[in-house]
Amino acid sequence: MVFKSRVFYSGLLMLLFTAVLSFGQTLKPGFDADEYIGVLHRCSQQVDKKYKLDLSKAMGFDKVYVSPEMGLKNKWELWVNKDKTVIAINLRGTTSDVSSLLENFYSAMIPAEGKLNIEAGKPFSYKFAGTPKASVHVGWAIGISCLIPDITEKIKLWYGKGIRQILIEGHSQGGALAFLLTSHIRYQMLDGKLPNDLVIKTYCSAGPKPGNLSYAYDYDFLTRGGWGFNVVNTADWVPEMPGTIQTLKDINDDPFGFTKRSMRKQNFIVRYYITHIYNQLNRSTRKAQRKYEKYLGRKMYTQITKYLVDLDQPEYTHSVNFAPAGTTIVLQPDSGYHRIFPDTCSNIFRHHLFEPYYYLVNKNYK
Repeated sequence: MVFKSRVFYSGLLMLLFTAVLSFGQTLKPGFDADEYIGVLHRCSQQVDKKYKLDLSKAMGFDKVYVSPEMGLKNKWELWVNKDKTVIAINLRGTTSDVSSLLENFYSAMIPAEGKLNIEAGKPFSYKFAGTPKASVHVGWAIGISCLIPDITEKIKLWYGKGIRQILIEGHSQGGALAFLLTSHIRYQMLDGKLPNDLVIKTYCSAGPKPGNLSYAYDYDFLTRGGWGFNVVNTADWVPEMPGTIQTLKDINDDPFGFTKRSMRKQNFIVRYYITHIYNQLNRSTRKAQRKYEKYLGRKMYTQITKYLVDLDQPEYTHSVNFAPAGTTIVLQPDSGYHRIFPDTCSNIFRHHLFEPYYYLVNKNYK
């Protein structure tokens, strides 16, 4: 009887051990410095040789697919880990091509749910947030919308091979696209258009601000519990972009409007003074917002159509209240960092490249 029990438990342990080996790597919530170093390595493989990040140790992933360039010089790669349990969707950042740069500057906002007419007769339906007030950067919405059909096809292909775990990743413009792709995929899962047992973890690296505060709230709720990060070198200016203007319209239940109504009970002098302040604050920010939309929206659209000739100009949301999204992982430089990576006027991207990010994540989190 004792012998049978030993055989039973030995067999059970062997089954558990085999299951663990067959399952391999498991994505877990929370920031993992080694995972992020892998992200940097894969991101750097899509740029010019002089910017590549050469790491001595293997990162445990193999490249299995490289997409063609689409849209505004957008491109992505698919990597699979050695255990074939995780795929990484790696989104390329800005290139030196004019159309890629224009994608960044085309920074008016559009609703976070709607349609884009990029190709004639082929409207693309997107959903980056479920909140009516959410808006996103139009250039990056166009960029990721060009890639989504190809990415979705590959997700389904590898799901059929048994892979349920997905890393979504990108540096710089690639990070901006990673925000929007994560939102879109998660809503596809919620709406039953993609399997609901996918495990999605996102690393945006040096990601700029992808949308307004309502979008940021929506994204942070979708990735709550440690599934969506933006890793930021505090010496890097790119995550601070685009510039933002908050009008009174951007605030929930405009408190100034309420104050203005409540002032009706006050005497004339008080009413005049409060109304004057309200109008000054409101008029100046709305004027700035309209100029922003004019030059980085409508006028920029005319430049974009030189590369996307069938693109219909979308309706803008008359807001440029850009906000950071994701759980921020702060990379904090010190005096030693600044000796290695000194400020220089000749290279404004000095603190934005892969090497300083790699240096800081090892110094701060390893």
